[in-house]
Amino acid sequence: NRVTGVLTGVLITALIQSSSATTVMVVSFVNAGLLDLIGSIGVIMGANVGTTFTAWLISILGFKISMVSLSLPLIGLSLPLLFSAKRMRKSWGELIIGFGLLFIGLNFLQENMPNIHENPEILNFLHNYTDLGYGSYILFMLIGTALTILIQSSSATMALTLVMCANGWIGFDIAASMVLGENIGTTITANLAAMVANTTAKRAAFAHFLFNLFGVAWVLAIFPFFLGWVAQLSIYLGIGDPFTSVGSVPVALSLFHTCFNVANVLILIWFTKIIANLVTHI
Repeated sequence: NRVTGVLTGVLITALIQSSSATTVMVVSFVNAGLLDLIGSIGVIMGANVGTTFTAWLISILGFKISMVSLSLPLIGLSLPLLFSAKRMRKSWGELIIGFGLLFIGLNFLQENMPNIHENPEILNFLHNYTDLGYGSYILFMLIGTALTILIQSSSATMALTLVMCANGWIGFDIAASMVLGENIGTTITANLAAMVANTTAKRAAFAHFLFNLFGVAWVLAIFPFFLGWVAQLSIYLGIGDPFTSVGSVPVALSLFHTCFNVANVLILIWFTKIIANLVTHI
C-alpha cells in the first residue's frame, strides 16, 4: 500500500545514499511487472524523503557513503553464485551484480558530466541577480534544475550551493530556491532510464517529475512564509539564524530540504491514484 511504499522508499534511499538509484530501480521493477504504477509512486515519494539523509550526512559529518567503492567487491563476491546449481543462489548473484553495475553506471554518468562543482568561480556572476524578489527565486530554481541535469547529482549541486553561500554570492533564501530546483533536476535520471522501458515504466518516471514539480509549485507560492518558519525552527533547534549567520546555512538548508520533502509527501500521499490517473492520461 501507499504507506509501506513510502517507508520502503525512505529506507532503501537512506541505506544506498542515492535517490537516483532508487528511482531507476523502481522504473526497472515497473518495467518487469514486479511493481504496479500506484505502488511505484509510493516508493518514489519515500525516495524523496530518504535523499534528505544524504544532505544531513554531508552537512553534519562532511561525507556520504560511497556505494561505488563497494560495487566491484560485491560483483566479485557474487560472481561464483551465478554458476550455482540452485536457482535461489543464482538469483541472488544476479541481483547483487545488477545492483553493483547500476552504481558503476550512475558513477560513470556523473564523472563524465561537466566539472562545474570543482570550479564554482564560473558561477560568480550569478550574485548580480539575487535582488529581483520572486524573479530571483524562480531564476535560481531554474539554475538549480539545470545544474542538477548537467552534473547528474543533486548531492553535487547541493555542495555547489553551499560553496556559493560560503563565498557570500547568494543568501539562504536564494540557496533554498536552488534546492527546490535540484528536486526537479534529479528526476531526469529516472526519465532517462525509462526511455527504453515500457509505457507503465515511463508513467512511473513521469509521476516522479510531476510529484516534485507540484511540490516546488506550492512551496514557491508561500516561499517567504515557509522560509521564515524554517528559520524560526532552525533558531529553536539551536542551529542559528541562516539569514544572518553563514555558518548555520549548511544545516539550515538540510532542515529546509527535509521539511519540504516531508510536507510534500504528507500532502500528496492521499492523491497517489489521482497522480497515477493523470500520468496515464498524459
